[in-house]
Amino acid sequence: MIRNRFSCYCILCALFGLALVMLLIVTPTTAHGQGGKGGVSFINDVAPILQKNCFACHDAKKKKGKLEMTTWEAFRKGGSREDPIVPGKSGESGIIKVLTSNDTDRMPPKDAGESLKKDQIALIAKWIDEGAKLDAGIDKKADLVRELRVRFVAPQPLVSYKFPALINAIAFTPDSKKLVVGGNHELTVWDAATGQPIRRIFTRAERAHAMQFMPDGKLAVAGGRPGQEGDVRIYDINAGTAKAHGGVPSVDGVNDKTVFLKELLQVEDSILALAVSNDGKKIAAGGTDRMVRVFDVASGMTEHAVENHADWILGVAFTPDATRVATASRDKTAKLWDLKGKESLLTFPDHQNIVNNVAMTPDGVFGLSAGEDGTIRIWQATDKAKAIGKVTKSMAGHGKAVFRLASYNGAKPLVASCSADMSVRLWDPIGGVALKTLTGHTDWVYAVAISPDGQFVAGGAANGEVRVWKTDGTAVVNFNATPGYVAPKIETPKK
Repeated sequence: MIRNRFSCYCILCALFGLALVMLLIVTPTTAHGQGGKGGVSFINDVAPILQKNCFACHDAKKKKGKLEMTTWEAFRKGGSREDPIVPGKSGESGIIKVLTSNDTDRMPPKDAGESLKKDQIALIAKWIDEGAKLDAGIDKKADLVRELRVRFVAPQPLVSYKFPALINAIAFTPDSKKLVVGGNHELTVWDAATGQPIRRIFTRAERAHAMQFMPDGKLAVAGGRPGQEGDVRIYDINAGTAKAHGGVPSVDGVNDKTVFLKELLQVEDSILALAVSNDGKKIAAGGTDRMVRVFDVASGMTEHAVENHADWILGVAFTPDATRVATASRDKTAKLWDLKGKESLLTFPDHQNIVNNVAMTPDGVFGLSAGEDGTIRIWQATDKAKAIGKVTKSMAGHGKAVFRLASYNGAKPLVASCSADMSVRLWDPIGGVALKTLTGHTDWVYAVAISPDGQFVAGGAANGEVRVWKTDGTAVVNFNATPGYVAPKIETPKK
C-alpha cells in the first residue's frame, strides 16, 4: 500500500496514530443523548458511530453486501439480508451480531481496522432495546451524512497535545515573519525566526490540507473532516478577541464572524487542494469528489465546476493571467483547463503514478508536476509550436515521493519541493536545475512554503516538526508545531 498524506482516509487511519484519533474525535450530542433522560438518540448518538465505521463501505456508491446505510430507509432494508434491527431485541439484531462476531462476518472487517469499542456497541444495543426509534423531524429518506453535518459542533482543540499533529499545510504570513500551520481543529501561528507560538485559531475543519494568503492579507484554507465534510473558508487571522488557551492567545474561527469571514464551499468530503489567482479575485479548489471548482471571491459564487479526473484532485494552480488552471490527481495525470472555453487543453500522463501537486512558471509558459515517482517534470503549457504537453525537463533528486511544490515568482523564480525522503529541495524552474537540498527532518515532509520576500523556506512533517531555512541553505529554527507537545526523551543505553 502506498503511504502518502492522503492515505489516512481509510477507516481508523494509522497516520495520526490510533491514540491521537481517540483523543481528538468528539461525537456531538444533545443534552439528552448518550442514554440520558431522553434515551439514546439515533441521529446524535448512533449515526455518528455508523458514519465513522460503516458509511465508507456502505454508502450509495459502494453498497457492500447490497447494504446502504446513509439513509434510514435504505439501512432498515438490510441489503442482501433482512432488516439488521429488531426493535426492542438487541440480542436478536443482525447489526449487534456482526459487530460482536469473532468470525469472518465481523464488521468492520478485520482487514479494515479494529472492531468497535465495547461502549459503542453497548450504546447501539441500548438504542435498539429502547425501541430503535428515528428521531422526530428526520425524514426516512434524508441523507444522514448531511443531517450529521448540519448538527456537527466543532470541539475545542486540546490545551496541550500528548501526540504530535501531522502537518498537511503551512504558509508564511505576507510580512514573511510568521508561519501559519494546519493543526487539529485549529490553525496555529508561530514566529518564523524563534518558533514561539503567537496565536491559535479554532476551526470547524479537523484538518487543513492547503492554505494561501490573498493579496489583501486574508487567508484562504481548504480542508474538512475526512469522510464527513470538506470546506473552503476565508479567515482574518489577526482579528477577534483573543483568550488564553494553553497560555497562547486564541480566537474563535468557527463562530466569530470577524475571524471567519466567508465560506465558499461545503461538501461531503475533504477539499485537498487550493490556489488563489495573482489578483486575488479567484480561488480554485479540488478534492475527493473529483471536482475542480473556481470561485469568484467577491460574490462567493462558483464560476466553474468541472469533473473530468477519474480520482481525487490533489493539487491545483492558476496560470498568471488566471485564464487556465492546472490540476494534479490520484488518477496518475495532470491536466490543464481553459476556463473561458470550459475545456481540457492537456492531459499529462508521464508520471505513470499518483500526481500530488502542480505549479506554473511566472510567465505561464511551463507547468510543473510532481508525485509518487519522485520526479518533478516541467512541461510546455502553451500552444507554441503545437508542443503543448511536451516535457522539457525532468528534475530527479528526491529518493521518494514528492508531495508538494511551492513557488516564488520574484526576479529569480524559485520552486521548493518536499518529500517522503525527509528533505526539502530548492530548484530553478526556468533552468530546470537543483539548487539546494535542505535536511534535518526526521519524518516525511508533507508541507512546504516559500516566504513572500523569497528569503525563507519552511517544511512541515508528519511528526509535527517545522523547520525553517534561509533560501541560501542556512538553518534558522526548528520546532514542533503541536501546542503543548513535549517529545519523549530517548534514553541512550549504557554500555
